[in-house]
Parts: sequence; C-alpha cells; structure tokens
Amino acid sequence: MIKLDRNSPHSFDAVIIGAGAAGLFCAGVARSRGLKILVIDHSEKIAEKIRISGGGRCNFTNKDIDPTQPHKYFIGENPKFCRSALSKYTQENFLSLLKQYGVSYHEKHKGQLFCDHSSKEITDVLLAECNLAGSGSVEIRHPCIVSNIRFSQVSSSTHDAQSPESHVLGGNTFYELETDKGKICALSVVIATGGLSIPMIGASDFGYKVAKQFNLPVVQTRPALVPLTFESAFWGPYANMSGLSLPALISTGSKKSRTEFNEDLLFTHRGLSGPAILQISSYWKPGESIKVNLAPGQSVQELLIKTKETSRKLLVNELSQWVPTRLAQAWTDQNTTLQNPINQIPDQALTLLAKKLENWELIPSGTEGYKKAEVTAGGVSTKVLNQQTMESTQKGLYFIGEVVDITGWLGGYNFQWAWSSGFACANSLPIAV
Repeated sequence: MIKLDRNSPHSFDAVIIGAGAAGLFCAGVARSRGLKILVIDHSEKIAEKIRISGGGRCNFTNKDIDPTQPHKYFIGENPKFCRSALSKYTQENFLSLLKQYGVSYHEKHKGQLFCDHSSKEITDVLLAECNLAGSGSVEIRHPCIVSNIRFSQVSSSTHDAQSPESHVLGGNTFYELETDKGKICALSVVIATGGLSIPMIGASDFGYKVAKQFNLPVVQTRPALVPLTFESAFWGPYANMSGLSLPALISTGSKKSRTEFNEDLLFTHRGLSGPAILQISSYWKPGESIKVNLAPGQSVQELLIKTKETSRKLLVNELSQWVPTRLAQAWTDQNTTLQNPINQIPDQALTLLAKKLENWELIPSGTEGYKKAEVTAGGVSTKVLNQQTMESTQKGLYFIGEVVDITGWLGGYNFQWAWSSGFACANSLPIAV
C-alpha cells in the first residue's frame, strides 16, 4: 500500500478534475471518509451549471425516480448501469442533506424539485461539505489547467527526493499530474469534467481525451435536451409564432420503440423548443420524423363538425377556442378554403385540418447544438466502468457524472446521477497510508 505524506502540498489520496455537481459532491463525501482530496477546475468560476440551472433555482433532483427502473428515465448503451449508484444514494438521501442545511424547496412539475430561493444554496451545501473539519480535507484549485496525466509505478529505492514521487512511498501505482500550478501526485484520479454542453460556461472535451489516452472507449457524443430546428423554407409559415407555448403530445421512433412526452411546446424563430421538445430530442435520430399532437385530450374533428352546424363565424375564430389564436391563424392562412366561415367549409377539409393538428408529422433538419443543449449524450462507455465504484478498467481512474454515457430526462434526473455516481465513487476511493 502506498504511503502518503499528508504534509506535502503535492500529494493527495485523489485528485478530482471538475468542480461541478458530481466533482464537488464526490469530494465532500470522500473528505467525510478521511481522504485528502484536491479538486481542480480550469474555469474562473466553479459550479456554473448549477448556478444557471432551473432558471437560477436549480432543479436538483426528481422525487419520482425509481432507482430499480433507470431505463425509464436514462439513456445510453446500457442505462441499467446506473441502477447500483442510484440505489446507494437516492433522491431521499440528497433531500436529507439539504434538510441538514435548512435549504427549502418545492415541487414544480412531475416530481421536479427546485430551491425556493437560489441555486447558490446547492453550491453552498456542496462547499460546506468539502470544508467540514475532520481527518479528511478538500482543497480546490481554480483556474488550474491540467496539461498531462501520467500513470506510474514507484519504488521507494529509486525515486528522486526532489520529485513529487518522494511524497508517495511504497511499491504501488500512482498518478502524476502536470498543471500550471505545479506537479501533483495522487493514488487515484476522478474525472468529473462533464460534457460539451454550454461551452460559454467552460464545457470541454477534456474528460473524453483522458479516456482515449488510456484506451477507454467513448460512445459518440451528441447534444441532448436541445431545441430542434427546421429548414427555413419549411418553417416560414410558423416563424412568426416565436414565443408561443402550448401543451402538446410529442412522439418519435417506430411503433415497436416509440417514445412520447406530454409536455409544453415552444415555437422559436428556427424551430421548436420547450420541455416536450427537449425531452424528445434525446430520443430523436437525424432523418427521423417527430409527430406532434397540438390539441391533446380532445377530438378537434368532432368539435369542428359539431360547431359547423350552428356557427357562421370564420374558422380561425372557432378554432381559437381549442388552440392558441396565432396557431389557428398560421394553419388557416395556408389554405384559402380554410379562410371562410366554418359553415361554408366542406367536412372533408375540416377533417383533414383536424388530423394534421392532432398528428403533425415533421422532420427536423437538426438541433441548436451544444450551445443550447442542456446535457451531452454519449460519453465514456459504461462497458469499461464498474457500476459499484465508477472505476474504469484503468486502475485508479474513475469517471462520474455527465462525462459518462448516461443521460437523464429533463427534470432533475441528471443532477441525481451526479450525486449518485459521485457518492459511489467517493466511497470506493482507496486511502493511502
């Protein structure tokens, strides 16, 4: 077993790269076990994704997560991989932690839990856990750039007394990191660098590069929980509806593997957004269509045919009873027949309109990309990670949070994965003696 010089500023039980949700939480739990931890982040400000999430109130978990059924809420090559971590540290566990610190919260929608006041409260809790007194300790260095990670085996009879290796004694493996603030030695390295989403707050591909350096496979990444876009020629009639929001039923995929969400839809200048679209974007594949029911829970055909019997109003005025006026106008403007009073429009035309409103099929041209994506799908393959510990097949190298090929639904699922994967990792990190 490696012997650690705890008085040395260069040696640590573990170095965690990434001071976001997963990294900070992992650090706090590891400290509580007595580990000496260094957290490194390349950004001027840490935990920026926590700060901006949930409109500044951080949707930090979802109370409806069933840890035994992770494939219902998570995607990846093997979404069941996260069952162990989610079961070891549940949403109730995180709520108990918030209760200790007096953080109040509320449920907004479908189990989504938000801070009553500010997302800063979540960051404050994580930092407080890192700073608690005890046998362990956490140091955070930022901005700090890691330029190289080297895996080595040290022998007490050969190391140079002037090198960082001199603070880690014994005949075992360790990691040496070169940073712009000096060299560091650690028994373990934890990669918690997140994905490529929202580059303006510091997202990078660092974690994937580390995986590839040690010959660990990375599942192709793509933007997820992201708005969808359409060709300008097709989207022209709907572009002026930007800002319009309404409930909708969205689906994609084949009959055998169809996925659907009943959430709010938002029109934008370039396409569609809102919770319904963000959710379905994680399942949509380029070239496939999505189907949108703009009037869920009602039969527009029956309503129109029945209204026709007694009304002489313009169709757009009657249609506005069941869908927003701007939407009704956009649809009727595309067909001169539909611009007449409803009693003058053939039943066949009304039926066709109703079917389109209830089953609007369209093919996105793409997405708004990582700049607008809430998370990154894909990442370090779970095939080379231990689901109990998050350690990779490369000894002493761990991956947690968004950098892993596990992506959750909108609504607190990805934060819970950060807490759970960080907890599993923290409790498995070895302590140098």
